[in-house]
Amino acid sequence: MSELCPRFEKAMQIISKRWVGLILFELLTGEKRFSEMESNLPISGRLLSDRLKMLEKEGIVERNIYSEFPVRIEYSLSKKGESLRPVIDDIQSWANDWIELDEVSDKITES
Repeated sequence: MSELCPRFEKAMQIISKRWVGLILFELLTGEKRFSEMESNLPISGRLLSDRLKMLEKEGIVERNIYSEFPVRIEYSLSKKGESLRPVIDDIQSWANDWIELDEVSDKITES
């Protein structure tokens, strides 16, 4: 039996955390303010903030502060985060081919 690669295991722990996939999908369209993401995603502000901090710590998301009045803070994918684009695109393609909409509705209401 082959041993699981520790890097693969860590990568799966990061991207499989609840809501991380949707946050990455949202940021693939470009830089976003926190309030934009909060209104576009079905996630609480506290949890969104926690996930963004975790993704920033992992070097996947960058927090950009613009010294304007009021201060503007936007989030974007780093080079490391942007490199996940083909992975997210492949998951989207797989979902389009294999996931039925009624399955999605059932799973969302169960959680």
